[in-house]
Order: sequence, then structure tokens, then C-alpha cells
Amino acid sequence: MKQRENIKHIVVEEGANPSSDYFVLPFLIEAGADVVRFTFAQLPSADLLDGATVTFVRYVPRNWRLLIERHCGVIRQLNFFMDDDLFSWPAFARMPLRYQWKLLRLSWRHRSWLRSVDAQLLVSTPYLQARYAQWQPQLLAPQVPAALVPLLEREDVQSAESAPITLFYHGSASHGADLQWLRPVIERVLEANERIVFEVIGDRRVNRLFKGLPRVHVLHPMKWGTYQSLLQRPGRAIGLAPLLDSPFNRARAHTKFLDVTLAGAVGIYAAGPVYGAVVRHRENGLLLPMEQSVWVESILQLAADAPLRAQMLSEARACL
Repeated sequence: MKQRENIKHIVVEEGANPSSDYFVLPFLIEAGADVVRFTFAQLPSADLLDGATVTFVRYVPRNWRLLIERHCGVIRQLNFFMDDDLFSWPAFARMPLRYQWKLLRLSWRHRSWLRSVDAQLLVSTPYLQARYAQWQPQLLAPQVPAALVPLLEREDVQSAESAPITLFYHGSASHGADLQWLRPVIERVLEANERIVFEVIGDRRVNRLFKGLPRVHVLHPMKWGTYQSLLQRPGRAIGLAPLLDSPFNRARAHTKFLDVTLAGAVGIYAAGPVYGAVVRHRENGLLLPMEQSVWVESILQLAADAPLRAQMLSEARACL
């Protein structure tokens, strides 16, 4: 897609979401585009489509596909952005069934159609850029949304030595295997240090997974706007980002580095290409192999070293 000032640009999204806010909107704003956002249920007039560039964020709803087909002659350009490997059935075959069906219905089945209408592919990672090289995708880098920039500038509140140390993992339904791996790590950490509390986002399955462990707070899954409000609440110290080696995980972007830093915390990240491109070990976070004993030891050491956490948080914020 050519960058030109005042391009009329329609973004089609399920609702407010991190994919749009971290990737698509910063890219378009930087390009000088005049952006209008539509949800799946909202359809523009034919006049608005005339000369517009349309970007689908992750999904192609049926009503929008039919609309594009009726007005393809007047649309300037069609784009599709993805930040997971949404066109690979083997990549998401082990996801929860409800999530599989959503990806099959709204993403996977539209790949041939997108190629047939000469849609430009926008991707979030070098992995996806290489995987779909024949499509000549454009790589977008994640950026902090303007509305969240103040979180990088807030003062850190020093807690008393007896105050709880909040450890957290904020994942979605697609991170089930990573949570399973993390469970024994959390159990050992909570046993070793009674000051540590653990916060995790999840449904009833996640609640069952951590049932019986002390000082675990399971938050209900929430919309993106609510999660942004959650990030503004201070008090979190250490964010976790484990990542098992799987086809789906290899395509992930390092947005959890942004989430953790915006939350005012220091991150512990899985070593590998996803986080290795942005995390410098013991400078702006910890980069660890996926060995549970190493994670337990590192969490306990970091929890006991407030000055190191403050120093690494400062370095992490400087990267964003």
C-alpha cells in the first residue's frame, strides 16, 4: 500500500481491539490516512467506499465481503492484516473448538478470495512475512497507542517491604497450553514466597486449573477497552510471558512486552525469536529458556530485588 496523505481509509474490525491499536492505526496515522473505523455490523454508504482503501483486521465478515464484491470497481485498495497465522489450519488445530471455528469461518476460508481480489497482506512478524513471501506482505511494527502513552510516564509507587508483590499473566483462550505449563511454576513460587500473589485472566477452565492454590486471583476475560483500564491500575510488579514452541506461537508478535511495560511491571519472557528481538536479558527484562525450574528461581530472585526491577522497567519504557 502506498503511503500518501489524506487517503480515505476504512478499518473493518470486530470491535475495539489490540491488533488495530498496536499495529494498524499507528501505521495508518503515520501515513497520513483519514481513518474511519467500522464494526462487522456497520456498513458504509457506497459514496464512502468510492476511492477508499479498506483494511480488514484479522477477520472478513460475510456481509462485508458481499459489500466489497458489489463495489470492487470503486475501491482503491483492499488490505488484510493478521497478527497470528490465521491461514494455516495446522497452526490453530489444537486451539479451543470455539476459537478454531471462529478462525475457520472468519479468516481461513477467505484466503483464496483475498488473493483473487488482489488484497495487500499486512503482517505483524518477520515469521509471517517469510511464511507468506509470495504474497509480498508488508511488515508492521507494534507501537504504543497514543491513549496509552501516559502510562509510560507515570511515577512508580514504592510499596512497603511487607506489601504483596503482584505477579501476573494476561493471556487469552489461545494460550491454554502456555498456562498449563505455567501452573507448576506458580505453585512453587507461591509456596516459596508468601508475599507473592498471582493474577491471571481466564474462564472457568483457568479457574479450575489454579483451584487450590493460595493468593491466586482469576479475572474474567474482558474487552480491550476494559483491559486498557486494568493496565492503568498500579501495583503490578512482574509480568510473565511463557511461550511453548508450537506452529501457532511461532507467528506471535511481542505485544506482551508492551502490555507488561504499560502495566508498570518488569517482564519475564520466553527465549526465542518472538521476544529475543526486543528483550535484552537483565537490561529491559529477563529472557529465559522454557525450563520450569529456571522460571521459578528467576521469579523469586526478581521479586526480592526491587532496585533491579525499577532499573529494568526504566529501560523497557525507553524501548517503546
